[in-house]
Amino acid sequence: MTHILAVACYAAGVLITVVASLAMLLLRGALNRLHLVTLTTTLGVPLVGLGLCLQNGWSMTTATVVLCCVVLTASGPVLTAAAGRVAAQRAGLVEQESPK
Repeated sequence: MTHILAVACYAAGVLITVVASLAMLLLRGALNRLHLVTLTTTLGVPLVGLGLCLQNGWSMTTATVVLCCVVLTASGPVLTAAAGRVAAQRAGLVEQESPK
């Protein structure tokens, strides 16, 4: 049963990542593509990580996977917002000054 859940999590995470990657080819502009990066880091990575944890059981490897997933899931949207702000500044959509 655990193996089936692990494979389902792998499949869902990889499917989300592949669909988001292919959709990036269709979208124009960095600001539009950033939405898909956030989708990958907030859904794809945790699902693959959950699959790895279910497959490996409780061990140091699982702790490492959990730590990596938590860091990436927590920092992904923040880094995407920062990259979006820089892209908007370069495109002239937002002032160069930092927010006050």
